[in-house]
Amino acid sequence: MILRALVETAVGVATVDLETEEVVELEPGRLRPRATAGALGLPLLVAADRHGARIVAVVDRRPPLVVSDDAGHTWREAGAGLPPGRDVAISPEHPDHVVFASASRLYLSEDGCRFWRSLAPELLEATGVAWDD
Repeated sequence: MILRALVETAVGVATVDLETEEVVELEPGRLRPRATAGALGLPLLVAADRHGARIVAVVDRRPPLVVSDDAGHTWREAGAGLPPGRDVAISPEHPDHVVFASASRLYLSEDGCRFWRSLAPELLEATGVAWDD
């Protein structure tokens, strides 16, 4: 299985191979709007994604992520050390795989937002991220 993310940037939508950490395609356009995580009642909410009971939300504070594994009843902070975020996406196939977009870089967690690794491609004003189908 090839893991790829789509990243909306100032110059179009970049397809990033998460294993090789390379931009494999850049096309003009915008990402398809995705369903929001609903009214979460979180202060400083920037973006969020949901898969089942797991919700990952980008917030405008440090650390930049909060995670719930019980549909928003309780939250834990995540992403200490990450820069301010623009968007986040949970893999529909593997909910422990999460992609976080800052303005200029992607970060990948493969363990439910506990540990993160920075990916090599530098991006120009990223505004959105999604998993490639």
